[in-house]
Amino acid sequence: MKTVNTTESTAHWTGKKFGGSHNGSIHLKSGSLEFDGERLTGGEFVIDMQSISVSDLSGESKEKLEGHLKSDDFFATDAHPTASLVFTEVTQKEGHASVTADLTVKGITHPISFDLKLDNNSASTLLNIDRSKYDVKYGSKSFFKGLGDNFIYDNFEVEVNLVY
Repeated sequence: MKTVNTTESTAHWTGKKFGGSHNGSIHLKSGSLEFDGERLTGGEFVIDMQSISVSDLSGESKEKLEGHLKSDDFFATDAHPTASLVFTEVTQKEGHASVTADLTVKGITHPISFDLKLDNNSASTLLNIDRSKYDVKYGSKSFFKGLGDNFIYDNFEVEVNLVY
């Protein structure tokens, strides 16, 4: 088992809305990858939801959006301070591993699949997450009709670079 260096690892998110987007980062609280020799066989991560930050705004706008993302409208970080990702299946492919994992956000778990590129004590992927599966309803056309152009897309991306 290899412990992920949570200080050097990064996770950058991008959320899109009609006519624009926001981006920022979130930190890992802990993480590990399991190997059988050079072959990846498993992994488990805890995400610090209270660390969610916004990179494309500053001052009061930044603070306001960060507060909103942490509120019950989005990720309810007071009640759910962490999220988790636990690998359930790993298939070795040429140059990467194909991973299926259980992602738990706000106490709700759903499977997610992604390719993980492994290279010289690092791993990287782009996660595409459907927030509506995790009861993150604010501004979602999946839950609210009549939003017109004032909606936020359900899918958001998290670009992850792990160092171990």
